[in-house]
Amino acid sequence: MIQARGITKSFGDVDVLRGIDLDIRSNEITAITGASGAGKTTLLQILGTLHTPDSGTLQIGDQQVETLQGKALAAFRNQRIGFIFQFHRLLPEFSALENVLMPAWILGADGSREKDRGERLLRDLGLGDRMHHSPNQLSGGEQQRVAAARALMNEPDVVLADEPTGNLDSGNADSLFELFEELRDREGQTFVVVTHNNRMAQRGNHQLTLADGRLV
Repeated sequence: MIQARGITKSFGDVDVLRGIDLDIRSNEITAITGASGAGKTTLLQILGTLHTPDSGTLQIGDQQVETLQGKALAAFRNQRIGFIFQFHRLLPEFSALENVLMPAWILGADGSREKDRGERLLRDLGLGDRMHHSPNQLSGGEQQRVAAARALMNEPDVVLADEPTGNLDSGNADSLFELFEELRDREGQTFVVVTHNNRMAQRGNHQLTLADGRLV
């Protein structure tokens, strides 16, 4: 699903990533752990095409990412990659359903098929009676489930999750990871999860550790 080779990234005179070689297989959960400042988020942002590496190559599915620029890269990102962030990043002026539909709207898709999919995702995530609530009317766990539904809206090749359980209590953290496992098993979804939570990381198909800018 993802193949990265020789990925490096520096900020000023700080070498954050020092030659990352990484293979992410389809239909699996890959967890990436490491100390704060190890470069986990930087790596995830490069895999998500939000940052450009200083050197190296990145292939997602059949697409060599470095050949894309501008609008073509943005369109690829929106259609092929889903993101789940620690603090949800839901738009407060929109309902849960509208937040889920946002990636489809960005693609210019605003029909009944998209609305049906958004509603089905929220129902599947136990939010069928909450889809017209605004984010501030939802609990932290519910907001994170809305974020998960939004990440899945465009049927992406891979979902990248950056500390998705970091702002949740243990019960909601367990529920969210169970959701990832269910989506992997039921829909064949691929996840890359950056986490400090070693207990959660051990539940993935693979666990990688980032240290001193390298995977160990």
